[in-house]
Amino acid sequence: MSPSIRRGVKRPALRNPDDVMSLTDHLGELRVRIIRSVLAVALGAILIIAFYEQVYDFLLEPYRDLCDRREPGFCDPELNILDPLEGFSTRLRIGTYGGLIMAMPIILWQIWRFIVPALHANEKRYAIPFIVSSVLLFLLGGFLAYITLERALEFLISWAGEDVEQVFQVSRYIRLVTLMVAAFGVGFLFPVLLTFLQLVGVVQPGQLLRGWRFAILGIIVLAAVITPSGDPISLMALAVPMTVLYLISILIGYLFQRRRRRAEARDAS
Repeated sequence: MSPSIRRGVKRPALRNPDDVMSLTDHLGELRVRIIRSVLAVALGAILIIAFYEQVYDFLLEPYRDLCDRREPGFCDPELNILDPLEGFSTRLRIGTYGGLIMAMPIILWQIWRFIVPALHANEKRYAIPFIVSSVLLFLLGGFLAYITLERALEFLISWAGEDVEQVFQVSRYIRLVTLMVAAFGVGFLFPVLLTFLQLVGVVQPGQLLRGWRFAILGIIVLAAVITPSGDPISLMALAVPMTVLYLISILIGYLFQRRRRRAEARDAS
């Protein structure tokens, strides 16, 4: 394929199917996609900040439940602010991360619209399944991070020692929660990428299946790297579903491959 990827978008208008877009045209379209994504994130952030108190209580709930469930003195359910600007920066951080999550469908759609002209016609039909599965898996990963957060915090606090008084900053706690949600969400998107690479023929299901031992080892290492808390509970909570999704992506690749072979056999006959 030439450096200028064949495209069929309206900016700029192509005179015939053999026309290609220049590098400048590609950069201009990329700028439009980025601007739309940024606007979507900004609108989502404004909405999150408008309901900041409700969102903050939701994020703090696992920690408060842990403190209520354990014996008195195990942890303090009230978080602390040590900097006059910390409350403002925390509000902005929650708004930004919340805006990213809310804008995820639009961001993925903009990414797809940018790369889809370089794909074959039969590959463009995967747009809606790609967007829907990516959003659902990201939300599923974030939800799993949220429900395992209480156990992860309990493990981390227990290792601090009995004579250590737990005093947590608001900004540090919010950063931990948002990074956990982001790590689990991105981790759950990995099988979507594998499935897409199989559908476009970059990798084959047999290759992924033969390397399952190395894949599982790589998943565990990846989960350990991207999990911000570093505790074994969060690591396993992320690694096990990623392994299952890895195997499911191979199954989808095999089913697609068999379907394509049957279609080619019918066309040949």
